[in-house]
Amino acid sequence: MHTTILVVDDEQDILELLRYNLNKEGYRVLTAPNGREALRLLDKHPDLVLLDVMMPEMDGWEVCKAIRRSPETSMIPVIFLTARESEVDEVLGLELGADDYIAKPVRVRTLVARVKKALRVHEPMPGGADAGVLRIGDLEIHSENYTVKIRDAETHLPKKEFEVLLHLARHPDRVISRETLLNQIWGHDVYVVDRTVDVHIRKIREKLGDLAAHIETVKGVGYRFKKDL
Repeated sequence: MHTTILVVDDEQDILELLRYNLNKEGYRVLTAPNGREALRLLDKHPDLVLLDVMMPEMDGWEVCKAIRRSPETSMIPVIFLTARESEVDEVLGLELGADDYIAKPVRVRTLVARVKKALRVHEPMPGGADAGVLRIGDLEIHSENYTVKIRDAETHLPKKEFEVLLHLARHPDRVISRETLLNQIWGHDVYVVDRTVDVHIRKIREKLGDLAAHIETVKGVGYRFKKDL
């Protein structure tokens, strides 16, 4: 089965450029010229969305928010494509749950590499049938289907937030630096701003509610996952 990528941009030449190059890599490509059409195409179950920000009818910010709100689509990786390069824009995109942020003009080889990275399947934890479930008090982290349960109630985290939480929880009571988290979750070859980790930690804490105390800030260094509250 082909991996499906939804490309959303109001510039036809960009749609064609990306469709051609992604097809060459073996991906099935869907295209949408605006945000509203993109939301309709989510019924085709894309594996990743490449999303322009500045578009008529509905901009990329609104499309990303809609994707993240729905349990059926919340785990789809989203990569923003935009001519807007400021750190404020990048942080906003990350706060909305984007997995990556690529500035135009797009370098095709770089984009393909980032797409492959975002789509990479994470290996399940070794061990028995229940090895993919990490339990810490009232918190359950299911690595095989990217779900989190708090006192048996399921909560939805975008992919990168989930990966940050899982990495911290797999190394309890150890201080993990921001640099380590950036390298482990985003990789050495991807540029992201320094505030990226802090933005994701804040969003994770909001979703954990009273269990947010599991994640402790170590000033000037990074974060520690406390096993016992």
